[in-house]
Amino acid sequence: MIELGKKQTLEIVREKEFGVYLAEKQGDEASVLLPRRQVPDGAEIGSRLQVFIYKDSEDRLIATTAEPRLEVGGLAVLKVREVSRIGAFLDMGLEKDLLLPFKEQNRRLEAGDECLVALYVDKSGRLAATTKVYPYLKSDSPYGKDDWAEARVYEINDRLGVFVAVDDRYFGLIPSREVHGPCQPGEVVRVRVTKVREDGKLDLSLREKAYRQIGEDAGRILEALRQSGGELPFGDRVSPDVIRSRFNLSKNAFKRAIGHLLKEGQIELTPERIRLTASPQKDKGKSEKRREKS
Repeated sequence: MIELGKKQTLEIVREKEFGVYLAEKQGDEASVLLPRRQVPDGAEIGSRLQVFIYKDSEDRLIATTAEPRLEVGGLAVLKVREVSRIGAFLDMGLEKDLLLPFKEQNRRLEAGDECLVALYVDKSGRLAATTKVYPYLKSDSPYGKDDWAEARVYEINDRLGVFVAVDDRYFGLIPSREVHGPCQPGEVVRVRVTKVREDGKLDLSLREKAYRQIGEDAGRILEALRQSGGELPFGDRVSPDVIRSRFNLSKNAFKRAIGHLLKEGQIELTPERIRLTASPQKDKGKSEKRREKS
């Protein structure tokens, strides 16, 4: 069976001036043309060739020895060649570009953009691309808890979180509680595995473990205080949305960082404000030790 959108090894069964016809074996009625310019040197009747099957501009099945960047059911990051009134055309490594219809796009694309897509056969029997890649992702990743990886954002759900393709091929979700800043479809982010579910799908975070992240978060707050003249109007009742907007932190992460800065003696709190201390405790301690030595 000659399959559209798949690489197959077929046999040369007939030869014409303009090319050769390929079939699974001699005597098969179903055959497909391999144009003369694609026929390898030395190939003859009976030779078996690996080819990819697609459709030409006149909607006829045709074979090519060129290497496609993906097959039906597969995923790849492809570059946009141009955008027309019906969608974006992607470079998939063949003479004919691949259509990504507007209805299958998760963001507006322009020539030169790259996007993660899956290849499928549409209702009219043509090859097409989609950025709705969830059904094509795999759940057998090599990652374990606390491993780091790269992931590409492909969908954002305000309730559930940010859906990503880890290494452009594995299921991943950054739960909404772990999302503290804007993410955009197509963006590549660095993620930490927080859980491998029973079905193999990955729960992820954009942040380090809390005890490792505290120092970075505290530094962010200190910098904001310095830029604001030494104090900020952030009291106990400040809302999580205000914290997220100002520091790109959850309220829990914010409170951990504030606790760390208090312990270090670098800030002081009032019911309504955070202030830099005039002389942090650790610096004071160092000064006292220097005096004792002298």
